[in-house]
Amino acid sequence: MIKRILLVALFLCGLDVSAQQIERFNPDTIKTITLDSNVNIVAQKLSVETFIKAVTTDTTFYAAFRRMKAHSFIAENRIYTYDKKNKVNGKIYRKIRHTVRPAKIEYLVKQDTGKVFKKNGKYQLYTVEMFDYIFMNAYQSDFVSDAPSASPKGDSNESYKSKLKTLIFNPGRPVKGIPFIGSKTEIFTANMRQYYDYSFQSGTYLDSIPVYRFRVLVKDGLSNWTKDGLMIKELVTIFDKRNFAILGRYVDMKYSNMLFDFDVQMNIEMSYFAEEKLPSKITYQGNWNIPFKKEERASFLILHKDYQ
Repeated sequence: MIKRILLVALFLCGLDVSAQQIERFNPDTIKTITLDSNVNIVAQKLSVETFIKAVTTDTTFYAAFRRMKAHSFIAENRIYTYDKKNKVNGKIYRKIRHTVRPAKIEYLVKQDTGKVFKKNGKYQLYTVEMFDYIFMNAYQSDFVSDAPSASPKGDSNESYKSKLKTLIFNPGRPVKGIPFIGSKTEIFTANMRQYYDYSFQSGTYLDSIPVYRFRVLVKDGLSNWTKDGLMIKELVTIFDKRNFAILGRYVDMKYSNMLFDFDVQMNIEMSYFAEEKLPSKITYQGNWNIPFKKEERASFLILHKDYQ
């Protein structure tokens, strides 16, 4: 139970083109945003508070995931697992066609190599099991539907998904039910603002879309003890200048105590298909460790294309 709850905090953490945080093979090779070198956007009457309010009240990001289910599309999912030296020791590749009429999921390619499964047929890593549960089933589950926010009593899977949704779609809010972590996600409170720098820049997304990049980053000059106590190291949100819709989110989380330690980065990006905003890329890099359990190191890259 504790293991599953902790992994919720580690597993889903948002768009940036900064250097890879974990030194290992990086499946995310698509660079999507270019920042302007000299920008003056003060005249547009934007402020940090404008972006904070937009991040904490936005509903369009989650709505895009809900709309995905109503389309036919191709999904390519690549998963990599690593040994202690960050060398790849397992690979999973799935190419899937999701169709609406008739509603079905067709595996176009399904490949597994290396240390992926246990002898009993289950995945070696719980991280990969969680990936399979969330993303492989997302095309046919209520992860992307109008599911109620309250989970049925006793339904642990619904509870996990509720926490995951909070981490992805409502950054800055507390995540209840995760030991020693729940309140550490509240990075916009008056108390937490003293530890972060907030900035915004202008840029171009996918070579043509004018955007703002709003970045929340742990301040320089803090003591190591203070930095270690801050779980979210960086949160980046990309806004479409034309309508202020959120097109991307990147989160870098790292934390360690007597019970566990983890180092996770996640990036989610949207694209327009026939003027409708839909998910196009999700990447994850993460290490996490719990006493008496095998350390888990994994990354994945999810691409969605050919929406119809």
